[in-house]
Amino acid sequence: MKTVLVSAVALIDVDGRILLTQRPDGKSMAGLWEFPGGKVEPGETPEVALIRELDEELGINTWASCLAPLTFASHTYPEFHLLMPLFACRKWEGIVQGREGQALKWVRAADLRSYPMPPADIPLIPILRDWL
Repeated sequence: MKTVLVSAVALIDVDGRILLTQRPDGKSMAGLWEFPGGKVEPGETPEVALIRELDEELGINTWASCLAPLTFASHTYPEFHLLMPLFACRKWEGIVQGREGQALKWVRAADLRSYPMPPADIPLIPILRDWL
């Protein structure tokens, strides 16, 4: 089975809320809420991939020094195995906006379970809740 490496981030605003993005129509798991990020391309580190994805998807810039490794998800889907490091980030430049038509929502850690998420993201919720 193929392993897919995806990098994700818990963007945390000044009020301690975490950004969730909704997977748009046409993508697998459309309608589910997730932490921003994306696939790590060949030759990229998870940090470099995340910096690229945040610029492409949300129009913000950050730096590797602002990405704190927090935890990771390891989940087997029917077609592949997902390995997803989750970073925490509290500092970026720009205004967060959905550049790919995705809905965005700032959510308190205690309320994350109210949003339907992909199976790989669900085990990350208690860690974020305890950490924040």
